[in-house]
Amino acid sequence: MSAGATGVGSLPGGDAREAAKTVTGSFEEFPYLAELPARGPGADMIGRSLGLLVDMYAHVEPSGWRISDRPGRDSKRARSWLGEDLDALEEFTQGYTGKLKVQAVGPWTLAGALELHGGEAMLQDPGACRDLAGSLAEGLREHLADVRKRIPGAQVVLQLDEPSLTAVLLGRVRSASGYRTYRAVDRQVVEGALRDLFAVHDGEVVVHSCAPEVPFGLLRRAGATGVSFDFSLLTEREDDAIGEAVEGGTKLFAGVVPGTDAPLSDPGGSVMGVRKLWRRLGLAPGTLAESVVVTPSCGLAGASPAYARAVQAHCVRAARSLADNPE
Repeated sequence: MSAGATGVGSLPGGDAREAAKTVTGSFEEFPYLAELPARGPGADMIGRSLGLLVDMYAHVEPSGWRISDRPGRDSKRARSWLGEDLDALEEFTQGYTGKLKVQAVGPWTLAGALELHGGEAMLQDPGACRDLAGSLAEGLREHLADVRKRIPGAQVVLQLDEPSLTAVLLGRVRSASGYRTYRAVDRQVVEGALRDLFAVHDGEVVVHSCAPEVPFGLLRRAGATGVSFDFSLLTEREDDAIGEAVEGGTKLFAGVVPGTDAPLSDPGGSVMGVRKLWRRLGLAPGTLAESVVVTPSCGLAGASPAYARAVQAHCVRAARSLADNPE
């Protein structure tokens, strides 16, 4: 069993065909639908996910994305770019069978980023948060059906990006003025909304956060089959939660390679920390390859195109090194 490797989501540049070609060329066994935020609002991760919503619309204000009463140019553009990206991926995955990852922003990060009419985040209104999660669930159901129709041989893995999740749980999301923070959302409410959303997909669901203090236990209870995170932010405080997650069958998408231009060590060196973690937790080295997927530490939108290509190839080699020499 070889350790897998895949990307996180975003790539530099604005050419959908070039991105699809790079991704399918680098990750022959686990490609993903790339996001190209350099194209502008609606291609960014928040705007793209708002474009998926059903019966809920948003537009761009100088302060960010704000709720609208009807679909406007910004949400139409988001949908059109997503269509372009899917067309390109479909072209380069003819006859493909195997894992394929698609990403969307989860309900809590979306609620922290989307403004109500008055300019405050939707996060402060529990009813609005429920509506948002419901609308996202409907939109994801349609999106996943579309992906399966286009690439029928794919086992679709759904990744939900929740970089603000820890801040939502700890009451650290700042208000519009920046002078106060929104009240922490009850952990059970957060977990329940995630559980309902994960249920729209009958395949693997991975939650990605490149923030510190990822709530591994909560995500596992909500039903995530994998957690994607920046490995460099882990502390020994998370050891127990990670050990329990791995023993419970959760996959770790370990972001071990820098997401912005940096010197790359040898592939074996990149996964040295993962091997050390395994030893520290007393886990069997033989389980490493089936439990760990190697990724960049975060999206690659801020990297140079040459570095982005190099990093993806590097992740594949690092995964191979993990599978060949787990000790």
